[in-house]
Amino acid sequence: MSTFAAAASPVPSPRWPVPEERRTVTVLFVDIVGSTALVDRLDPEDVRAMQRAYFDTVSRVLRRWNGMVEKYVGDAVMALFGARESDGFDAYRAVRAGLDIQRALDRQPLTGDVVLQVRVGVATGEAVVELPAVRDGGHGVASGAVITTAARLQAYAPPGAVVCCPATQRATAGLVRQRQLTPVTVPGRTPALGIWQVVAPTGQPAARHDGPLVGRRRELTTAGERIIRAIREGSPQWVSVTGPSGSGRSRLLYELTRAVDVVDGAPVRWCVASCPPHPHESLAPVANLLRGLVALDPADPPSAVRARLTGALTGLLPPSRLATAVPALERLLAAPDATAGTAAAWFHEVLLRLAARGPLVVGIDDLDRAAPAVDRFLHALFTAAAARALPLAVVTLHGTHRSEGLPVAAGRRCRVPLRPLAPVQTGRLLRQLLVRSGQPVSRAGRLLPLVGDTPGHAAAYVRSLADGADPAAPPLPEALVRAIGAEVDRLDGTRRAALMAGATLPDGFTADAVERLLGWTPKQARATLAALLAADLLIALTGGRYALATPVLRRVAAGRLPRRLRAAFASRAAERVGSEVPVQVVRDAGSAPRRAAARSEAQSARPGRDGQPSTAAFPVNPASAPRSDGTARRRDFRTQDHPERPAGDRRSPVERPGSADLPAWHPPTPTSREVRPGRWPDRADPAVEASHVHPDPAAPSGDSPPVTAGTAAA
Repeated sequence: MSTFAAAASPVPSPRWPVPEERRTVTVLFVDIVGSTALVDRLDPEDVRAMQRAYFDTVSRVLRRWNGMVEKYVGDAVMALFGARESDGFDAYRAVRAGLDIQRALDRQPLTGDVVLQVRVGVATGEAVVELPAVRDGGHGVASGAVITTAARLQAYAPPGAVVCCPATQRATAGLVRQRQLTPVTVPGRTPALGIWQVVAPTGQPAARHDGPLVGRRRELTTAGERIIRAIREGSPQWVSVTGPSGSGRSRLLYELTRAVDVVDGAPVRWCVASCPPHPHESLAPVANLLRGLVALDPADPPSAVRARLTGALTGLLPPSRLATAVPALERLLAAPDATAGTAAAWFHEVLLRLAARGPLVVGIDDLDRAAPAVDRFLHALFTAAAARALPLAVVTLHGTHRSEGLPVAAGRRCRVPLRPLAPVQTGRLLRQLLVRSGQPVSRAGRLLPLVGDTPGHAAAYVRSLADGADPAAPPLPEALVRAIGAEVDRLDGTRRAALMAGATLPDGFTADAVERLLGWTPKQARATLAALLAADLLIALTGGRYALATPVLRRVAAGRLPRRLRAAFASRAAERVGSEVPVQVVRDAGSAPRRAAARSEAQSARPGRDGQPSTAAFPVNPASAPRSDGTARRRDFRTQDHPERPAGDRRSPVERPGSADLPAWHPPTPTSREVRPGRWPDRADPAVEASHVHPDPAAPSGDSPPVTAGTAAA
């Protein structure tokens, strides 16, 4: 037992994985309409047969959409989505499962002449999930108000309908067609509960790319040159654009389609698709490629699909093969699952014939969600194109944690990592986004410390302000809570506990601080923090210290802790860890706005992206401010190597004419700072930040409840 664990009274031994955890889940309730009257007129044997057929049908659909049956309550079925694992699309899968349940049961006799009608209610929210029960299939897996909400929605749903709560409606907006129903009054709850009926899926929505492209010119040029090389030399190239969620991968692909549209007078055909969250439709991205190629809408009737396919392939395939290819491709569009392998082979031939006629680029976004069948399809296409020396390029976009498992020759593969933005670039992006949304540019200063260095987070915050969020204290956008929460949920119990403990500590915490906070044995946290570092959830600072990768991750991870544990962590950190980390702890996930001013004052001492101290002039110019250790600051390097710039010009690069793309740092030089490839440290030095962080008046005092490893991630 560690010294910290011994000093606190008493701390049980750690038990991993943590038996209970708080996470965001989607709950689905389905119940039979008029079950009492139905059961009264049937024999018990018929009731039993009907129930078996009903439960089997519902559970089969739920499994197909990665749902888990939590319990059976009479004729009702309660299911959880996101209890085992999450990718941020649990609400979408739940409503799709509800629609499929209705389709499977709609006026279809299960046994004899028994026809059932059901109501489905779907709600999204936080719940405490008992993980061993999730694996064992036991009852009482989840607890929380979201369960009651889902049950209420099911009771208020029209017969044969799928209805959802406002949180689910926002999470599935653009993915399914919905119509708002009259709000319902729930006893004991005000105001009235909003309710939406889910009508039908709409397919993957088109991404919004109306904002400016900032800080990505180098990556855009690198990827574009590889594509042009593949087209000019007839030597297929594979370009992998990698980066964490929100780094702007989709935006870069959009810019590539505009930048590389004609090469040497020949128009370039782009065939682009995204991987939707379809667990059972393994070839859905391939079907989306075909749908985009022939300009089909998911709602098109079969007759329109056949006519469009025939028109697009006439002249590309000989008539004898066209008669076989069109029905096969129709099956691929209708059911892109494991049974569509033959149809995918026909599309493979179509793409090769297109590349033989002119330059072709195949782009796949969100490859992290793709099934192995998509990897095999892309590799077979690339290999065949290389053997025929066709002008073809493959562009894939995915996270940094995805391994490059496809056997592509080194000279044909190019990896383009999207690094975090510099503070001056983030400031410029925020100001341009605010101007385009008709909001005051002055709000950029408040948003900058909340956004960090991630362009997707900047766009989400500005969008939330445009939708009416409080500009004085911007809340976490729901889209970011879902996406970042899914990253946290994918961690095992040990790593999740270490991450949430680190989220309650200031930037620059050590492994010892985490161990003492959780009551772990010495050196127990080293391997765990290294794993979080490899997953791009932590940043390595100098001296064996760490920081969370983004401010949003800090707020989401800290927000998962119950209030009593947050207070206990704050008290223990202040009492025991203060000597190692001389900064006040973050006692509340929502306190980031209060720390904004302190972090901006310490901006000049924050480690820059290349290991050098950052002197970015947004939102303040700290060039003349003294260091907290009393030493003089280094001279303003922005005047070095630029004789045309006046020495007294203290404006940021974005404010100076003709210098919009000037970097805010020196070219990289060897330093002692530990920097991982693809991730630059960008967090405040604890010694500097210590003098600026204001104490929280709401901090708990006196004795705090014992914190154990078993409750750290509850």
